[in-house]
Amino acid sequence: MLKQHVSKRGNSIKLMGIVNVTPDSFSDGGKFMHTQTAVKQALQLLAEGAACIDIGGESSRPGAANVSETEELRRVLPVIKALRRQTKTLISIDTYKPNVAAAALQAGANCVNDITGLADQAMRQLIAKTGCPVVLMHMQGTPRTMQKRPYYKDVVRDICDFFTERLALARSADIARKQIILDPGIGFGKSVKHNLEIIRRLGEFKKFRLPILVGASRKSFIGKLTSADVTQRLPGTLAAHNSAVQNGATWLRVHDVAAHKQYLMISHELT
Repeated sequence: MLKQHVSKRGNSIKLMGIVNVTPDSFSDGGKFMHTQTAVKQALQLLAEGAACIDIGGESSRPGAANVSETEELRRVLPVIKALRRQTKTLISIDTYKPNVAAAALQAGANCVNDITGLADQAMRQLIAKTGCPVVLMHMQGTPRTMQKRPYYKDVVRDICDFFTERLALARSADIARKQIILDPGIGFGKSVKHNLEIIRRLGEFKKFRLPILVGASRKSFIGKLTSADVTQRLPGTLAAHNSAVQNGATWLRVHDVAAHKQYLMISHELT
């Protein structure tokens, strides 16, 4: 289960390792399309210190096209089944489709990462029925439209309002608070300014008294600020995540687990 780690100390921060079984993800698209390769990558991330593996079969990069349920299941189910045979760790399915989530949970996943923030009633019912942990993320628009002039009156307050609304929906669906982790959705319908503001003011989400996940790994705002190619954004990622941890993040969703583990170990020793 996802646990609520409230300390800022480095050894309390949990890492969610990313494995995209997609041809078009912004960072590692096409690298892990084969089951054996994807499982090998997942096991490597676990060996490096990941507490959870997040498996996705549909890219959510800006402008990404939708993938059918059939294709998404074809991509992720063999990976989940094979990985579950080799580990008892937390496996998350990165999907907003209730049928995909249900099949993934039956195959061995035990967490759902929903970029639509439990928008679908069927997803809420599934989470309530299974009792599994769920990442409730904020996104303005859809992956296809989200980066077309995103606008907020106050980005953090607007996300707080969104969380308040979705937590009420979760409660009405009998989803327990202990199942929920919040994700403000770095890069999902946000400008560079919005992303920086969210990280600076992350502490304002503490009022919900729930774990907070931040996923800034290799995101485009780092590239826009530094002109670094997607493969060269680890330093910027570490800087963003360091600030997020200092401001209250308890989970980090990352591509580079070993580097983050080392950063967290040294950060812990310095506090």
